[in-house]
Amino acid sequence: MKQQLYPLTFKTIYKDKIWGGNKIKNYLGKNFSPLPNCGETWEISGVEADVSVVLNGWLKGKSLVEILETYQSDLVGKAVYHHFGNVFPLLIKFIDANDDLSIQVHPNDELAKIRHNSFGKTEMWYIIQADQGASLISGFNQAVNKEKYVQKFNAGQLSDILNKEKVVAGDVFFLPAGRVHTIGKGLLIAEIQQTSDITYRIYDFDRLDAQGNKRPLHVAEALDAIDFVHYPNYKTTYTALQNKPVELVKCPYFTTNLLDYTTSVTKDYTALDSFVIHICIAGSYILKYENEEIPLAMGDCVLLPATINQFEMFSDKGFKVLESYI
Repeated sequence: MKQQLYPLTFKTIYKDKIWGGNKIKNYLGKNFSPLPNCGETWEISGVEADVSVVLNGWLKGKSLVEILETYQSDLVGKAVYHHFGNVFPLLIKFIDANDDLSIQVHPNDELAKIRHNSFGKTEMWYIIQADQGASLISGFNQAVNKEKYVQKFNAGQLSDILNKEKVVAGDVFFLPAGRVHTIGKGLLIAEIQQTSDITYRIYDFDRLDAQGNKRPLHVAEALDAIDFVHYPNYKTTYTALQNKPVELVKCPYFTTNLLDYTTSVTKDYTALDSFVIHICIAGSYILKYENEEIPLAMGDCVLLPATINQFEMFSDKGFKVLESYI
């Protein structure tokens, strides 16, 4: 007989990036030593080469994949398991851009399946912290077709047609697969995405890595992946409210709500047939479930199995959490 699942925390996976900095340590309190810097942390991952390992409870040391194979729908929900099987469908990251990331695009499910036998990569960003004047790129600033794009790219004028947005903490961007984008220098971001590590790098500002080499580009591959449609708005609009869930993004791959609470709250997921992930982006709270008490603070993430219906988020100082599920 299988033991009952409980709220799961995981060991952080640290990623040294050419554009990484120190905000993972200075803002989120995560020690990435001995790395010289840290561009990304992977907090909950089922990606084959970087599978998360449990930190707490009797499952400590077990991988997310092992637990999913054993508990199946008890972990992720019946509909989710029916659709995704033994692949955990979301990847949770924190990103510290100490320099601009490359201009890039991700393929959709169809193209990723054909080329890489993988899911595509639709994602969202929540801006946790932004330096003064920081910006990012999402989509195009005018009507563009493939021919115009190629012309601008070959002329070294790609930036002329890209939509650049100044951003502040609390801004949200939804990036469906196919949207050209980059995270700009000075941003600390929480990212929720499909389980995929496929990126087509379009332009990397001619920078060199530690060995003096340019990183590879995927200019031709990107052409088939890019959505050339110009949209009127790229930033997600929402009304910030306290002490009730606020929906930020709802798409076929995930729903994410903002929980901005000044007091304790009891959560009830009885009607939800899915796992739930909490990403703490400010403040702190204690997650109380049966006899478990898990302290969570800014930078911490927890996976709540689908079999967990009710629990308390106890706080006397308040917290902000991104709540994601399928």
